[in-house]
Amino acid sequence: MSPTSIPVNLSALRFEPGSKRLDVYDPAMCCSSGVCGPEVDPKLVQFAADLSWLTSQGIPVERHNLSQNPAAFIANERVRNLLTERGEAALPLVMKGGKVVVVGRYPDRSELAALFGFSSSTNPAPDASGCCGGSACC
Repeated sequence: MSPTSIPVNLSALRFEPGSKRLDVYDPAMCCSSGVCGPEVDPKLVQFAADLSWLTSQGIPVERHNLSQNPAAFIANERVRNLLTERGEAALPLVMKGGKVVVVGRYPDRSELAALFGFSSSTNPAPDASGCCGGSACC
């Protein structure tokens, strides 16, 4: 059974003061970014790079990992309700300024940029061939 994702109408999500924050609720992973272990998912590598890029654009980002911080999932009513309704298929879950914007998948860089009203070409994407853009930092 594959997770279903809620389509996001990014044009309806205009920038609002106070909404310059992104929270990501990840499924249970071995480390905070999921970019670890012997078999690294390239989608997680790219998403980690995209979040780093978003942070460099001045957007605060906080990730919550179900295995490392389950209290964050319980404390947020929207997250808790989606998990009750859909189970782990609701994860990953992305919130912008407290509003759910993506459920069941990771958004790409262009979607993240659109959420905050800027171009995804502000800085080029780092090489996603390694956990840190090809460096040996992991």
